[in-house]
Amino acid sequence: MSRGLAVGGLLLILSAVAPDVTRALDLELPGNAAMTTEIREPSTTYFLPLAPWQMGEIPSVELEGSLVQQAWQIEAQGLTSLQMMTPLRQQVIDAGYDILFDCAGQECGGFDFRFNTRVIPAPDMFVDLFDFRFLSARWSPDAGPSDYITLLVSRAGGTGYVQITQIRQNGTQPGQTLTVQPGAQETRPVPSSEPGSLAEALTGQGHVVLRDLEFETGSASLGAGPYASLEALARFLRADSTRRVALVGHTDTVGGLEPNVGLSRRRATSVLERLATQYDIPRQQLEAGGMGYLSPLTTNLTPEGREANRRVEAVLLNTE
Repeated sequence: MSRGLAVGGLLLILSAVAPDVTRALDLELPGNAAMTTEIREPSTTYFLPLAPWQMGEIPSVELEGSLVQQAWQIEAQGLTSLQMMTPLRQQVIDAGYDILFDCAGQECGGFDFRFNTRVIPAPDMFVDLFDFRFLSARWSPDAGPSDYITLLVSRAGGTGYVQITQIRQNGTQPGQTLTVQPGAQETRPVPSSEPGSLAEALTGQGHVVLRDLEFETGSASLGAGPYASLEALARFLRADSTRRVALVGHTDTVGGLEPNVGLSRRRATSVLERLATQYDIPRQQLEAGGMGYLSPLTTNLTPEGREANRRVEAVLLNTE
């Protein structure tokens, strides 16, 4: 395969699949590119990153409008994340978009950036915390709403992962400012940290993955945080003292069953202790348990699959 992704590629006419979302921005990926998932939201809120993670948040601008988000996988043997991003960035610029923010890996904020902006879950989208590229850009017509795009690129082994998010902003509302500049000071928590999002998942689906929690490999010690998911969960529990949740740990299949069940239980217990001691959640509202590798979300045969399967979930037990 050519190292130039824009040569001999497959034309991805995103406007053809979502003509009501964006101006006709055509991006070209390699001919072996395969879309693994697509999310359409005709009316949503998206927090578009404008700067690296700093002081506990990502400087962002709040956009309201229609959104299409896609994850693509490509054969990327021998390609770096920069080599994958460069032709895509140039296509965005050639289409008349202004780059608002462009960063790489730890420059973006590493783990904190990855888990505090909207990313399609593994295995469809995999992000190496030390090797990814991100950019956000805006196209502004002379009149009418602006269009925005973000690109997130990473790789694992010989597979490249590309996430494309396109947003058409609603018309200007009273008191709303459409002007966005790099380094703007307006910030908002990302959707995954909004209490409404977690509450809707718990009450609607009965469980939610606490994606931003960080444990050292093989350790049950929860990182210092802060974690937006725990803040949201604490608010959810404080709002109604009859609510109870079980915190359930899960692992990948590396190692035996008994050690993994023990590790997953200890990780869930660490989360329970954090909620009880740091957020003053009564212990009678909390339980902790571990499933080891017995309840995977996806395959354990790939690095990105194992990453997705290592998690702690909150399960709603009752609302009475």
